[in-house]
Amino acid sequence: MSKTFAYVRVSTRTQNEARQLEALKGLSVDEVIIEKASGKNFIDRTEYKRLKSMLREGDTLIIHSLDRLGRSLREVPREFEDLVCMGVGINVLDMPILNTTNNELGLTGELITKIVVTLLSYVAESERLNNKTRQREGIAAAKLSGKKFGRPTVTEIPQNFKRAYELYSNKVINLKEAMQIANMSKSTFYWYYNRMKQLQVA
Repeated sequence: MSKTFAYVRVSTRTQNEARQLEALKGLSVDEVIIEKASGKNFIDRTEYKRLKSMLREGDTLIIHSLDRLGRSLREVPREFEDLVCMGVGINVLDMPILNTTNNELGLTGELITKIVVTLLSYVAESERLNNKTRQREGIAAAKLSGKKFGRPTVTEIPQNFKRAYELYSNKVINLKEAMQIANMSKSTFYWYYNRMKQLQVA
């Protein structure tokens, strides 16, 4: 018996998959596979590999958009073709022209799909590379302006916070008292609190 799977991917753990899950409402889906990983390749994606091992001829794979499958010019068209050769129907929600579940145009439809998949993969990878470039440029600019990255050193932790941290960690005082000693807001206190813990386990 054929099954319908949905693959939901976001690039980082801080991103939200809610928009993709919302798009699945009203659709008949047997299993939703959620993954938080970069789309630059398929090798590092354990959930996708698990999904692919479950797919059988006659099954259907639903993705919100092609870039959720991946963002590699070389790998995405190859992976798309591989799924089709396995007999898996692909339903791309935001671009019905890519759907292989109902190819009324036959060979012409296959050609159009391949061209569009390659074009969109090029756009997706270009966007990914541009984002990385902008990120590097932003970090370089921030460093030039004196901003520091990475774990803070002990000398970068305010002295009044160190005392508050020690008392709070040993449960001598409560959070409100610790914030008063450190003269910090709750969010700032927790920012330094987490950095202090990082230093202790480093």
